Amino acid sequence: MNAQELITLARTQQRAALDEQAGKSLLAAYGVAVPQSRTVKNAGEVDIAFATLKPPLVVKIMSPDILHKSDAGGVKVGLQSAADVKDAINTMAASPKIQGARIDGYLLEEMAPAGQEMVIGGLRDPQFGPLVMVGLGGIFVEVLRDVSFRICPITRLDAAEMLNELKGVAILDGARGMKPVSIDAIIDVLMKVGGENGLLMRHADDVAEADINPLIVSGNGAVAVDARFILSTK
Repeated sequence: MNAQELITLARTQQRAALDEQAGKSLLAAYGVAVPQSRTVKNAGEVDIAFATLKPPLVVKIMSPDILHKSDAGGVKVGLQSAADVKDAINTMAASPKIQGARIDGYLLEEMAPAGQEMVIGGLRDPQFGPLVMVGLGGIFVEVLRDVSFRICPITRLDAAEMLNELKGVAILDGARGMKPVSIDAIIDVLMKVGGENGLLMRHADDVAEADINPLIVSGNGAVAVDARFILSTK
């Protein structure tokens, strides 16, 4: 299924947003790396899916009624066995915050290697059109709002300037004993999202908001661990 077909299917299903699997498939269609994953309907389907993945795994609830999965108890990480995965799914299904929600299934996903958390996102501004955003993850974006915006389409120079505008940019170079991360990998993702042929430009009429949070960046690459796409109302 190509990128536009993913969006069309979501609209046909009268969804306001892409589910996480569809969102990551959309990113993958633009060359953004995402973890290996499988979906299951229930704990009974875990064994077959688990055999195709490399633990540790993370399990996430898939529901059109649950936008913030962690707040609802819909995320479990560090799972080493099929039994662990089944227990996590059964616990989620029994949670009071989840029981009343529509459940599409559960996403089983390989955990990304350790690295620096980044946030890349975007929105469609009524006046300027698509905008792309980048920031450091964790407290930097949640509390300090350390982010930078540009009007799309951006160039690689624009992307580099966005990173240099961040107050915490020194962290990317390995400040305070931390390992440096690949600036080129971050710029590559910014271009795939906000560049001339990027996701936000190609789907400007369909994507109202985009949120890749976190993007885990290491010394040799970047992986989109979570993705959320809100569709525009036409």
